[in-house]
Amino acid sequence: MKTSDKGIHLMHLFEGYRDKPYLCSAKMWTIGWGHVLYQEQIKLPIVRKEGYTGILRDELLLRPEDFRVWSKDELVEIFKNDLVSFERGVLRFAPNLDSPEHQHKFDACVAFSFNVGLGNFQRSTIRQKILRDDWDGAADAFMQWTKAGGKVLKGLVRRRQAEKDLFLSGTDSHQSSE
Repeated sequence: MKTSDKGIHLMHLFEGYRDKPYLCSAKMWTIGWGHVLYQEQIKLPIVRKEGYTGILRDELLLRPEDFRVWSKDELVEIFKNDLVSFERGVLRFAPNLDSPEHQHKFDACVAFSFNVGLGNFQRSTIRQKILRDDWDGAADAFMQWTKAGGKVLKGLVRRRQAEKDLFLSGTDSHQSSE
């Protein structure tokens, strides 16, 4: 199963596009449409806690070869490869989405996972509800993921609402809230 144009558009809209590396809000070196350059950075802590003497996420230096303007062709290829990985992961963790009538639900879950990571999707109430065919419950669970650093962020509220709306978009009997 592949992500539809609607799902890709949603990801592009909320991820934004950058052709130069930058530290994202999660303090990771990022390029293109939300591609994390260094996977090892994900495992580093954001803040220093008592007893930790290693480096923090934002202390990891950008490698000299990555300090450049990346071509659109390079970034399109990176996005395509990332997308395949997230599509496979979503289907591995929620195999009941692998059906044409669930295209919109699949798209929303890929977009969500692209933002929060497959591990968080795997542990999420969204996935638990999907596995029980509790589609309304799964849709509502998107809105539990609107915080970063303990604070509700307007951008995440908008993104989760868009993902929830996409999740519900293929079913006439569902109405999205707000």
